[in-house]
Amino acid sequence: MAEATAGHTLSEPALLEMTWRDVLFAHWDVPPAVVAETLPEGLTVDTFDDRAWLGVVGFRMEDIRPRGVPVGLSFGELNLRTYVRDDDGAPGVYFYNLDASDRFGVAVARRLFRLPYYRAAMDIERRGRRVSFRSSRVDEDLPAADFEATYGPAGDRFEPEPGTRAFFLTERYRFYTENDAGRRYYGDIGHAPWSLAPATAEIRENGLFAANGFDHPDGEPLCHYAPRLDVRAGRLHRV
Repeated sequence: MAEATAGHTLSEPALLEMTWRDVLFAHWDVPPAVVAETLPEGLTVDTFDDRAWLGVVGFRMEDIRPRGVPVGLSFGELNLRTYVRDDDGAPGVYFYNLDASDRFGVAVARRLFRLPYYRAAMDIERRGRRVSFRSSRVDEDLPAADFEATYGPAGDRFEPEPGTRAFFLTERYRFYTENDAGRRYYGDIGHAPWSLAPATAEIRENGLFAANGFDHPDGEPLCHYAPRLDVRAGRLHRV
């Protein structure tokens, strides 16, 4: 799994295919120790310019389906994530939460990929070049995780180059997770290089940090927008 090139082709048959639309990346840099103490054994913080990064990523997932099936599920997703490396140095993503607006999709994702998916009520609407995104977690047994923002592109699109901050934050083709017993797994995704634009985002509410035990980072986030990306996901592998 190469990390120095944009885009990635799966080395195995795809388990699922999907399209991601109207993607917001909002990233805050934090001291590496803030992230390090939250990671499971076997994962270390991946840094850029000696800083760790926490990313809030929201988008619409459309036509999530097994490979070859013409029509699938569509729903919104909102996640909080950071960037890590495993024992072999392979880069990837570690998710703190993935909130989604489809009960069946949440159940399937938790079973197939052992990821921390939670049910949320979402309203996502695009008007011209701006996207309105609202999310509110519906499980009263979990910490509240409300989010409300309006965002959109603020410049020309580009493909991030290896070695740049935008590449570090977006061109990630592996995620890591663990089950309740602490057993670690990974899954790979494949897609073409991201086509990103610098973005502006008016974030009126963001409860994801508090819901996951973080203080809200200082400063304004670094934001990017992507209109669409077709994605293929492989099966889960035990480490």
